[in-house]
Amino acid sequence: MNITTDLNYIRKMGTKRENENWQFRTFLKKLDMPSRDIDAIVHRINEEVTSKIDCTECANCCKEIYMSMDQAEIVDFADGLNISAEQLITQYLVKNKEEPSKMKIAELPCPFLKNNKCTNYNHRPKDCRSYPHLHKKDFIFRLFGVISNYGRCPIVFNVYEQLKKELWQ
Repeated sequence: MNITTDLNYIRKMGTKRENENWQFRTFLKKLDMPSRDIDAIVHRINEEVTSKIDCTECANCCKEIYMSMDQAEIVDFADGLNISAEQLITQYLVKNKEEPSKMKIAELPCPFLKNNKCTNYNHRPKDCRSYPHLHKKDFIFRLFGVISNYGRCPIVFNVYEQLKKELWQ
């Protein structure tokens, strides 16, 4: 499998292939295959792609996506920084309008990103630990997020392209 990691190319293809990606999403939604079988294919491809990509070479997710945290994660993240949860909230977080039970980082890139690495890695919120979420079940029901991350994450880009090759072309 040929792996692409050039972010400029990936961004360009994210725009150029937007219609194609939506067409493939429609194809996947109509595919007569159980969700668990699609998950198995995605998980296999994801493992192969992830094993060939060093996220610290990119860290684009930390540069372009607003990380969110629930209250327990705020407490844990603050603890890892040796500050109070209130201090973390006041200095770095804002309300998350999309998920009212959570707060999100106020600015991008994430202020805890240094040299493409998280300075509070062992206390990362679930969303950060899980990104780009391709190892999870029910891929078919999370395609909007996949398409929105296609032009920003080399893992998503390569998994979606390989999936197209295996199922569509």
